[in-house]
Amino acid sequence: MDPERPDQPEQKETKQLTTGEKSGSSLIEKVRDSGMALKGRAVEEVKAYKDPQDTQLWKSIFRVSHDRSDPRNRSLAVLSNVFLHLHPAKINRDAVRYPFTWGMGGITFYLFIVLTFTGVLLMFYYHPTKADAFKDILYLEHDVPFGKLLRNMHRWAAHLMVITTWLHMFRVVLTGSYKKPREFNWGVGVVLLVLTLLLSFTGYLLPDDQLGFWAVTVGTNMARATPMLGSEGPFGVQLGMTQFNDVRFGLLGGSIVDSNALLRSYIWHCIGIPLVASIFMAVHFWRIRKDGGISGPAPVMLESEMKAVKKK
Repeated sequence: MDPERPDQPEQKETKQLTTGEKSGSSLIEKVRDSGMALKGRAVEEVKAYKDPQDTQLWKSIFRVSHDRSDPRNRSLAVLSNVFLHLHPAKINRDAVRYPFTWGMGGITFYLFIVLTFTGVLLMFYYHPTKADAFKDILYLEHDVPFGKLLRNMHRWAAHLMVITTWLHMFRVVLTGSYKKPREFNWGVGVVLLVLTLLLSFTGYLLPDDQLGFWAVTVGTNMARATPMLGSEGPFGVQLGMTQFNDVRFGLLGGSIVDSNALLRSYIWHCIGIPLVASIFMAVHFWRIRKDGGISGPAPVMLESEMKAVKKK
């Protein structure tokens, strides 16, 4: 065998062993480096959580205070204050364009105002009792001037509010408006979506017709399967839930859809949920203002600006 030929079996085995050792050592170094980087990141996060005000979660919920000793910071405090300066002093031009926002947030709030106004008027002609509820609806539609128009305005505004809320959140997802620093406001929006659905659901039973009766029957039977809160849900039996103390019993005020369920739906629909939704909407609008107004795409850069950035 010629020792000068590099493709001999002995030299091939030696080369493979050497290459294997190098690759193994490089893999160990990579693992060690990644472990050190992970350790450093964990130490930094632990230091950050020692002061909660330095975390991104805190900054996404509460406004950041400004040092009042600097005149520029004092001006910034005034411009970022909701009550002293309702609208942002500067916004992205493309952020308020209807092709980008669809106007779904404003339309949803407008529908909520319509629902509040028409709902208050409907309360003048409605009694939440089994004996009077359906009769009041018939009286409203056939005898009260513009009563049918009033009821249909309330009904269709409720359907539209559910649709516009979904579209608003769909737009937020498409444009990435739930990302930093708006993650807390996204959570508030999810709560408002749930409250909107609950408002629509509790309003179903108020006419006390067959549609409302069976809608609430099906909905509360689904609630019976809620984890830990329903008698037929996961861990419900282990926590002592029965058909007389679970979430379905709490929603209906009993074990069947009767007068107690009608009264509870009326209170939740007209008082409880609207109050909670109003508080969350106030927080939602406040956070939009504190986060710099409506979220929008990145500002448009001119070609000369792009060349300047590339040169740097």
